[in-house]
Amino acid sequence: MRRLLPAALTAVALLLAACGTGGTPQTPAASQAATPPDDQLDTNATVDVRLVLEPTSLNIFGTSGAALDQILLDNVYQGLVSIDTGAGDKIVPALATSWETSPDGLTYTFHLAQGAKFHDGSPVTAADVVWSLQQQTAPGSKAVYGANFATIDTVTAPDPATVQVKLTQRDSFLLWNLTQRGGIVYKQGTDFATLDGAENGSGPFTLAQWNRGSSITLARDDDYWGAKPKVAKVVFHYITEQNAANNAQLTGQTDIQTAVDPTLLSAFAGNNGFTVLTGTTTDKFTLAFNGTQAPFTNPAVRHAIRQAINKQDVIRAYGAGTAIGSAVPPQDPWYEDLTAIDAYNPDNARKLLADAGFPNGLALTLTVPSIYPAAISDVLVSNLKQVGITLTVQAVEFQTWLSRVYQQHDFQLSLVDHAEPRDLANYTKPGYYFGYDNAQVRDWYAQARLAATDGERDALLERVGRQISEDAATDWLLLGQASTVVRTGVYGVPQNETSNRFNVSTLAVAK
Repeated sequence: MRRLLPAALTAVALLLAACGTGGTPQTPAASQAATPPDDQLDTNATVDVRLVLEPTSLNIFGTSGAALDQILLDNVYQGLVSIDTGAGDKIVPALATSWETSPDGLTYTFHLAQGAKFHDGSPVTAADVVWSLQQQTAPGSKAVYGANFATIDTVTAPDPATVQVKLTQRDSFLLWNLTQRGGIVYKQGTDFATLDGAENGSGPFTLAQWNRGSSITLARDDDYWGAKPKVAKVVFHYITEQNAANNAQLTGQTDIQTAVDPTLLSAFAGNNGFTVLTGTTTDKFTLAFNGTQAPFTNPAVRHAIRQAINKQDVIRAYGAGTAIGSAVPPQDPWYEDLTAIDAYNPDNARKLLADAGFPNGLALTLTVPSIYPAAISDVLVSNLKQVGITLTVQAVEFQTWLSRVYQQHDFQLSLVDHAEPRDLANYTKPGYYFGYDNAQVRDWYAQARLAATDGERDALLERVGRQISEDAATDWLLLGQASTVVRTGVYGVPQNETSNRFNVSTLAVAK
């Protein structure tokens, strides 16, 4: 059990902000106190963090899922560049200290940090970067996001500290894609088949232990080439059940509780032993239609379902969140408030169903991972019943959802949190589990990638966001809000987008 930390060092805990009603998300309810000077910190401390979804594998090269990115990006593995989630997803240096782009947008030149090295002590060189990017683009590559680098023509190393990436065409997404797992720099010759049990990253922590079904431990790399972490270990505890997670935090078993059920925050509000942080997310709770099967091949049915659901009912049931109306969160430059499209209108929903040939309603099945609050499904059952749709809910283990829904496309309706950032590309893939197919959307997205300016790119992606909403490609029930409870005396805790990137390099614990 974790010891309680000194109450004198507490930051003021505030109540969670009220539910969002569309537009921009809530302003964070509390800010963290500044980290004390080093001589007041316990540099041998272990920080225990509650997370929800455990990875199925630690092979970040070939295994899908935001749970991997959440714990390994920035912590164990690094790329040339990263993002600062506290500064609106600003792209920042990582293994590259600087970079330039040629006037025609076809050549990117990166300058590597001096002294960067892998956990085995070998230096990070331009040759490693070249090899790593080549593994993304190699024919038959098993890289999860290899397609993101299809515009790369050649990658070369003019000298050991310089990398040049030449493109076949402009790619306004390249830098962003390099901040994600596809941009990870591996040691040349890495056997990706071994990554499930071993790693040789360049980040401030090493992978120390994985107790499957329970926890993953990261240990500080005392030979890290950059700023040294201020804690010795971080243990990620996978606690799915919300009340159990609350109990772990209240009894000192964890120091940081992420993804707190907003309806259970009252246990911490006003308690000077904790600080309640709220922040932005990219957690888009998405109701997917199997677009390749009837009745969802009929747009009227999809629109009817969207109009039958009162998003504010869902937000109240979840406890916090924002209605967005499409797959774009407000922190993306191409965000547009589209909540007026298919706004709540049960009378029109019934008319649409009748016009689609279902005057007496229909029966549908919703497949949802059991990690999500049943209250959301309850709202869907209630709302849809009012327009004549009988909804049967099948709560399944997340692995079952991955197999049945994501891989086999064996479902009618699905509910899952799409936590990945900037994932509009999912709507350009007819083979994706949504089964959504719109050539105009694919064309606009392709044009956005070729855009010469950010403004041109953003305008095109805004069209994509609007079109998928007008087509009722899926429904977006809410954009989640990051709710994190921090024990007094723990500092430097990530506050935004914590479900897809949890950088622990800034954590600190007071003596």
